[in-house]
Amino acid sequence: MARQTVVYQEIMEMVPGNLRAILARVPNELMRRAEEIRLRQNRPLIIGHDGGDLFLTPEGEPTVDITQSYTVTGEDLKKTANLLSNSSIYAVEEEVRNGFITVPGGHRVGLAGRVIIDNGKVKTIKYITSLNIRIAREVIGASDNIMPYLIDPIRKEFQHTLIISPPRCGKTTLLRDIVRQLSNGVPSLGFHGVPVGVVDERSEIAGCFRGVPQKDVGIRTDVLDGCPKAEGMIMLIRSMAPKVVATDEIGRKEDIFALEEVLNAGIKILTTVHGANMSELVQRPALKYLVEQGIFERYIVLNREKGVGTVEDILDGKTRQSLKR
Repeated sequence: MARQTVVYQEIMEMVPGNLRAILARVPNELMRRAEEIRLRQNRPLIIGHDGGDLFLTPEGEPTVDITQSYTVTGEDLKKTANLLSNSSIYAVEEEVRNGFITVPGGHRVGLAGRVIIDNGKVKTIKYITSLNIRIAREVIGASDNIMPYLIDPIRKEFQHTLIISPPRCGKTTLLRDIVRQLSNGVPSLGFHGVPVGVVDERSEIAGCFRGVPQKDVGIRTDVLDGCPKAEGMIMLIRSMAPKVVATDEIGRKEDIFALEEVLNAGIKILTTVHGANMSELVQRPALKYLVEQGIFERYIVLNREKGVGTVEDILDGKTRQSLKR
């Protein structure tokens, strides 16, 4: 409950007074389930949750009637952008080029508007007309029931693991908690904590603010924040001597090449991929190659059947048979 209060305060600090007053009246249960808050100029204020999204009235009441919703103004967006950037969008220009800003608490705010191009590359986003405040929540213990499948009971070693998940099914939350447990150790399984290197290209795993993790990723974890996955994996191998390398959403050819370098260095892999199941995975050439090579010893398949983070199955990497009890 204390952490929920902190998250609530962090969200309130991102928005100007009039929006703060609206959000302060949102029912507690809805705020607890909220995943994102969307501000679009001249359009309704929307709160997204695990069951869809709702409009918010000027009184903070959720509604499906668009005529009753609060309409976000250009001034709302300008004030929010100023709060997010401490009144200097230029100070966060590097992040803006990537389309988002990470703020204290590890929350990520996506931006859209007029894109300024310089020499064929994105320089900044001007005239911001859309903001998506993605609420970062960590679930300590999310991987408790999964860890026994991932730690070899004889060797007491972590096994190469791939999490397969459709969007918004909790894969990053699960990944983060596995990283935390690998880093801190799991005494009940006889597993001592090991150095973990995290390549957090989109600042979602550790939620770093100015390089400092805002989420609990463990005491032996080193994070490369905002670094491309392929380059980051090689950098970690060369500089930080990790026992496990973790990253999110692999899929490009260069990611696969980097993973092979990690394997050749004798380092364990923990990563994720977008997909619904193994059949969908092997339709993509780069991922099919990983599967055929038998690199992963465990596959975790997620869905939202019983809510975010539902573990549909845990598969043995060699036999592809279900291990879930």
